[in-house]
Amino acid sequence: MNWLNYHHLMYFWVVAREGSIVRASEQLRLAQPTLSGQIRALEEALGQKLFTRSGRGIVLTDFGRLVYRHADEIFKLGNELLQVTKGRPVGRPIKFQVGVVDVVPKLVVYRLLEPALRLPEAVHIICREDRQERLLADLALHELDLVLSDTPLTPGGKIKAYHHLLGECGVTLVGVPSLIEAHREPFPQSLNQAPFLLPMEGTVLRRALDNWFAARQLQPRIVGEFEDSATLKTFGQAGAGLFAIPSIIEKEVLRQYQIRILHRIPEIRERFYAITVERKLKHPAVVAISETARQETFGSGPV
Repeated sequence: MNWLNYHHLMYFWVVAREGSIVRASEQLRLAQPTLSGQIRALEEALGQKLFTRSGRGIVLTDFGRLVYRHADEIFKLGNELLQVTKGRPVGRPIKFQVGVVDVVPKLVVYRLLEPALRLPEAVHIICREDRQERLLADLALHELDLVLSDTPLTPGGKIKAYHHLLGECGVTLVGVPSLIEAHREPFPQSLNQAPFLLPMEGTVLRRALDNWFAARQLQPRIVGEFEDSATLKTFGQAGAGLFAIPSIIEKEVLRQYQIRILHRIPEIRERFYAITVERKLKHPAVVAISETARQETFGSGPV
């Protein structure tokens, strides 16, 4: 029988958590060459690299990320065992591991996930952000309970999973007051050569906006393209350009970024999906998210 060396695993866990062999060696009070040797021994035992070089530092490989998540769970359980044996009660919350496709706006993510925090049982949310294909791979390995996405699964995909529509809404064009006044009338012709901040090409919203502009023979002046919606909004708050947001979160965006509405475009639809390995939802947090989204979140406010 092959046995895992838990000392090696612990050393790896501390290095991954600290992000540095130097800091980990100080915490563990081990010489750096000794610690590096222990990590190499674990890699040999597992048969794959756990870290790769990035500049002058190290980062986890995809395999390393998988091992780290398991190690983190192992040592948390070990700590709970110590607490229990010392007579300290431990109420363990429901672990809820969520993958969020990186183009989904953060305010939408909060609106969708918040019902899980209102369950009678305590919930511990672990939220990761990445590209959809990587998150789906982790979902297939049961490393995630849910993936939130703005696109459904494509037919004939390699991963067996199911998408569940949570809701849909239109989009709202917004910007700082000076831009709103400059491009209010005559709409939509006023958008010709108007400064715009757009999501990256290839995203669902970008394709929809490009098609909407083209159908009206509009040529906005693209000031910037962004992967991260929060960064895009920050540029918008500074007055760099007009931008589009899901209408379902317009109140929060207007309040947080101190901007104003130019126009609502209900014909451009933003859709949000829960992707799971289950055809029928079972996890209590996923059920709460789905029910609240359909009955409340997308049933109130501009859609």
